[in-house]
Amino acid sequence: MKLSKRLWAVAQYVKKEARVADIGSDHAHLPIWLAREGNLAFAVAGEVVKGPYDNAVDEVKQADLSERIAVRLGDGLDVINRSDQIDTITICGMGGQLISDILQRGIASGRFKQTERLILQPNVGEAQLRAFLTSIHYEIVAEEILEDQEHIYEIIVAEPATEPVQLSIDEQVFGKFLMREKSAIFKKKWQAEHDKLDYILGQLDQARDDVTENVANIKEQQQHIKEMIQS
Repeated sequence: MKLSKRLWAVAQYVKKEARVADIGSDHAHLPIWLAREGNLAFAVAGEVVKGPYDNAVDEVKQADLSERIAVRLGDGLDVINRSDQIDTITICGMGGQLISDILQRGIASGRFKQTERLILQPNVGEAQLRAFLTSIHYEIVAEEILEDQEHIYEIIVAEPATEPVQLSIDEQVFGKFLMREKSAIFKKKWQAEHDKLDYILGQLDQARDDVTENVANIKEQQQHIKEMIQS
Protein backbone atom coordinates (compact mmCIF):
# COMPACT_ATOMS: atom_id res chain seq x y z
CA MET A 1 0.00 0.00 0.00
CA LYS A 2 1.30 3.44 -0.95
CA LEU A 3 0.40 6.27 1.38
CA SER A 4 -0.30 9.80 0.24
CA LYS A 5 2.60 12.18 0.75
CA ARG A 6 0.66 13.76 3.63
CA LEU A 7 0.04 10.50 5.52
CA TRP A 8 3.56 9.23 4.80
CA ALA A 9 4.89 12.35 6.53
CA VAL A 10 2.59 11.72 9.50
CA ALA A 11 3.81 8.11 9.70
CA GLN A 12 7.42 9.24 10.16
CA TYR A 13 6.55 10.62 13.60
CA VAL A 14 5.12 7.32 14.91
CA LYS A 15 7.63 5.59 17.15
CA LYS A 16 8.59 1.95 16.76
CA GLU A 17 6.12 -0.54 18.29
CA ALA A 18 3.61 2.21 19.02
CA ARG A 19 0.06 1.59 20.16
CA VAL A 20 -1.89 4.01 18.00
CA ALA A 21 -5.40 5.43 17.98
CA ASP A 22 -6.02 6.81 14.48
CA ILE A 23 -9.13 8.96 14.64
CA GLY A 24 -10.99 9.51 11.37
CA SER A 25 -8.90 6.73 9.91
CA ASP A 26 -9.65 7.10 6.17
CA HIS A 27 -9.86 3.40 5.17
CA ALA A 28 -7.33 2.56 7.94
CA HIS A 29 -4.55 3.31 5.46
CA LEU A 30 -2.17 4.72 8.07
CA PRO A 31 -2.36 1.85 10.60
CA ILE A 32 -2.19 -0.74 7.81
CA TRP A 33 0.95 0.88 6.43
CA LEU A 34 2.49 1.14 9.90
CA ALA A 35 1.78 -2.54 10.57
CA ARG A 36 3.37 -3.61 7.30
CA GLU A 37 6.44 -1.47 7.97
CA GLY A 38 6.88 -3.01 11.42
CA ASN A 39 6.17 0.23 13.30
CA LEU A 40 2.98 -0.89 15.00
CA ALA A 41 2.23 -3.03 18.04
CA PHE A 42 -1.51 -2.34 17.95
CA ALA A 43 -3.93 0.21 16.54
CA VAL A 44 -7.49 1.38 16.86
CA ALA A 45 -8.90 2.80 13.63
CA GLY A 46 -11.82 5.01 14.62
CA GLU A 47 -14.64 6.18 12.36
CA VAL A 48 -17.76 8.11 13.30
CA VAL A 49 -19.75 7.31 10.11
CA LYS A 50 -20.92 3.79 9.16
CA GLY A 51 -19.81 3.91 5.51
CA PRO A 52 -16.15 4.77 6.18
CA TYR A 53 -16.20 2.33 9.12
CA ASP A 54 -17.31 -0.51 6.81
CA ASN A 55 -14.62 0.44 4.29
CA ALA A 56 -11.95 0.37 7.00
CA VAL A 57 -13.15 -3.04 8.22
CA ASP A 58 -12.85 -4.40 4.67
CA GLU A 59 -9.38 -2.91 4.17
CA VAL A 60 -8.07 -4.41 7.43
CA LYS A 61 -9.55 -7.83 6.63
CA GLN A 62 -8.02 -7.81 3.15
CA ALA A 63 -4.66 -6.92 4.68
CA ASP A 64 -5.04 -9.83 7.15
CA LEU A 65 -4.37 -7.49 10.07
CA SER A 66 -7.55 -7.87 12.13
CA GLU A 67 -5.56 -9.13 15.14
CA ARG A 68 -3.43 -5.98 15.25
CA ILE A 69 -5.87 -3.32 14.05
CA ALA A 70 -9.27 -2.92 15.72
CA VAL A 71 -11.70 -0.91 13.59
CA ARG A 72 -14.33 0.74 15.78
CA LEU A 73 -17.38 2.90 15.17
CA GLY A 74 -17.64 5.84 17.55
CA ASP A 75 -17.25 9.56 18.10
CA GLY A 76 -13.69 10.80 18.51
CA LEU A 77 -11.75 9.16 21.33
CA ASP A 78 -14.81 7.18 22.46
CA VAL A 79 -13.38 4.32 20.37
CA ILE A 80 -10.49 3.91 22.83
CA ASN A 81 -10.71 1.36 25.66
CA ARG A 82 -8.49 1.46 28.75
CA SER A 83 -7.13 -1.99 27.88
CA ASP A 84 -5.84 -0.70 24.51
CA GLN A 85 -2.92 1.02 26.29
CA ILE A 86 -2.72 3.65 23.57
CA ASP A 87 0.48 5.71 23.59
CA THR A 88 0.03 7.64 20.32
CA ILE A 89 -2.97 9.49 18.92
CA THR A 90 -3.13 10.57 15.28
CA ILE A 91 -5.86 12.89 14.00
CA CYS A 92 -5.53 14.00 10.39
CA GLY A 93 -7.60 15.92 7.88
CA MET A 94 -9.84 17.85 10.28
CA GLY A 95 -10.03 21.48 11.35
CA GLY A 96 -8.00 22.65 14.31
CA GLN A 97 -11.12 23.49 16.31
CA LEU A 98 -12.59 20.01 15.76
CA ILE A 99 -9.31 18.34 16.73
CA SER A 100 -9.24 20.45 19.91
CA ASP A 101 -12.85 19.51 20.67
CA ILE A 102 -12.09 15.80 20.21
CA LEU A 103 -9.14 16.01 22.60
CA GLN A 104 -11.11 18.06 25.13
CA ARG A 105 -13.94 15.53 25.13
CA GLY A 106 -11.34 12.80 25.51
CA ILE A 107 -10.00 14.49 28.63
CA ALA A 108 -13.52 14.76 30.07
CA SER A 109 -14.26 11.09 29.38
CA GLY A 110 -10.91 9.84 30.65
CA ARG A 111 -10.01 8.28 27.31
CA PHE A 112 -7.27 10.83 26.67
CA LYS A 113 -4.83 10.34 29.54
CA GLN A 114 -2.61 13.28 28.51
CA THR A 115 0.42 11.00 28.43
CA GLU A 116 0.14 10.14 24.74
CA ARG A 117 2.18 11.49 21.84
CA LEU A 118 -0.07 13.54 19.55
CA ILE A 119 0.49 13.65 15.79
CA LEU A 120 -2.00 16.10 14.34
CA GLN A 121 -2.62 17.32 10.80
CA PRO A 122 -5.17 20.14 10.82
CA ASN A 123 -6.56 21.40 7.51
CA VAL A 124 -7.30 24.83 8.98
CA GLY A 125 -7.13 26.46 12.40
CA GLU A 126 -3.51 25.65 13.16
CA ALA A 127 -3.04 28.66 15.45
CA GLN A 128 -6.08 27.77 17.55
CA LEU A 129 -4.85 24.17 17.85
CA ARG A 130 -1.37 25.23 18.97
CA ALA A 131 -2.88 27.49 21.63
CA PHE A 132 -5.11 24.64 22.82
CA LEU A 133 -2.16 22.26 23.11
CA THR A 134 -0.31 24.65 25.41
CA SER A 135 -3.48 25.09 27.49
CA ILE A 136 -3.53 21.35 28.23
CA HIS A 137 0.20 21.37 29.08
CA TYR A 138 1.46 19.86 25.85
CA GLU A 139 4.69 20.94 24.19
CA ILE A 140 5.09 21.03 20.41
CA VAL A 141 8.23 19.00 19.65
CA ALA A 142 8.15 18.96 15.84
CA GLU A 143 6.34 20.58 12.93
CA GLU A 144 6.34 19.99 9.20
CA ILE A 145 4.79 21.76 6.24
CA LEU A 146 4.33 20.05 2.89
CA GLU A 147 2.39 20.22 -0.34
CA ASP A 148 0.36 17.24 -1.54
CA GLN A 149 -1.88 17.34 -4.62
CA GLU A 150 -1.87 21.15 -4.72
CA HIS A 151 -2.85 21.51 -1.05
CA ILE A 152 -0.51 22.69 1.70
CA TYR A 153 -0.67 20.85 5.02
CA GLU A 154 0.94 21.34 8.42
CA ILE A 155 1.80 18.51 10.80
CA ILE A 156 2.06 19.26 14.51
CA VAL A 157 3.68 16.75 16.89
CA ALA A 158 3.20 17.31 20.61
CA GLU A 159 4.10 15.53 23.84
CA PRO A 160 3.29 16.16 27.52
CA ALA A 161 5.30 19.14 28.75
CA THR A 162 7.70 18.74 31.65
CA GLU A 163 7.42 22.44 32.52
CA PRO A 164 5.01 25.29 31.69
CA VAL A 165 4.90 26.12 27.98
CA GLN A 166 4.13 29.47 26.41
CA LEU A 167 3.92 30.35 22.73
CA SER A 168 4.11 33.83 21.31
CA ILE A 169 1.35 34.94 18.93
CA ASP A 170 3.76 34.44 16.02
CA GLU A 171 4.59 30.92 17.21
CA GLN A 172 0.89 30.09 17.41
CA VAL A 173 0.14 31.47 13.95
CA PHE A 174 3.23 30.50 11.98
CA GLY A 175 4.59 27.57 14.04
CA LYS A 176 7.78 27.96 16.07
CA PHE A 177 9.71 25.39 14.03
CA LEU A 178 8.24 26.38 10.67
CA MET A 179 8.98 30.08 11.12
CA ARG A 180 12.60 29.28 11.89
CA GLU A 181 13.04 27.06 8.85
CA LYS A 182 11.06 29.28 6.43
CA SER A 183 10.92 26.59 3.75
CA ALA A 184 9.76 27.34 0.21
CA ILE A 185 6.38 25.73 1.01
CA PHE A 186 6.04 27.88 4.14
CA LYS A 187 6.66 31.00 2.07
CA LYS A 188 4.23 29.82 -0.60
CA LYS A 189 1.48 29.29 1.97
CA TRP A 190 1.89 32.69 3.55
CA GLN A 191 2.21 34.48 0.23
CA ALA A 192 -1.17 32.97 -0.65
CA GLU A 193 -2.57 34.22 2.67
CA HIS A 194 -1.16 37.67 1.90
CA ASP A 195 -2.88 37.59 -1.51
CA LYS A 196 -6.20 36.58 0.07
CA LEU A 197 -6.01 39.68 2.21
CA ASP A 198 -5.49 41.71 -0.98
CA TYR A 199 -8.81 40.34 -2.24
CA ILE A 200 -10.53 41.26 1.03
CA LEU A 201 -9.15 44.79 0.75
CA GLY A 202 -10.63 45.01 -2.73
CA GLN A 203 -14.02 44.00 -1.37
CA LEU A 204 -13.78 46.54 1.44
CA ASP A 205 -13.08 49.29 -1.09
CA GLN A 206 -16.63 48.78 -2.33
CA ALA A 207 -18.20 48.86 1.13
CA ARG A 208 -20.53 51.71 2.02
CA ASP A 209 -19.80 51.63 5.75
CA ASP A 210 -16.71 53.10 7.37
CA VAL A 211 -14.15 50.30 7.18
CA THR A 212 -11.05 52.37 7.93
CA GLU A 213 -10.19 50.32 11.02
CA ASN A 214 -10.67 47.02 9.19
CA VAL A 215 -8.47 48.16 6.32
CA ALA A 216 -5.74 49.26 8.73
CA ASN A 217 -5.84 45.89 10.53
CA ILE A 218 -5.60 43.94 7.28
CA LYS A 219 -2.71 46.05 6.01
CA GLU A 220 -0.94 45.46 9.32
CA GLN A 221 -1.43 41.69 8.92
CA GLN A 222 -0.08 41.87 5.38
CA GLN A 223 2.99 43.79 6.48
CA HIS A 224 3.67 41.26 9.22
CA ILE A 225 3.35 38.34 6.79
CA LYS A 226 5.66 40.11 4.35
CA GLU A 227 8.28 40.61 7.05
CA MET A 228 7.96 36.97 8.13
CA ILE A 229 8.50 35.46 4.68
CA GLN A 230 11.20 37.90 3.56
CA SER A 231 13.37 37.96 6.67
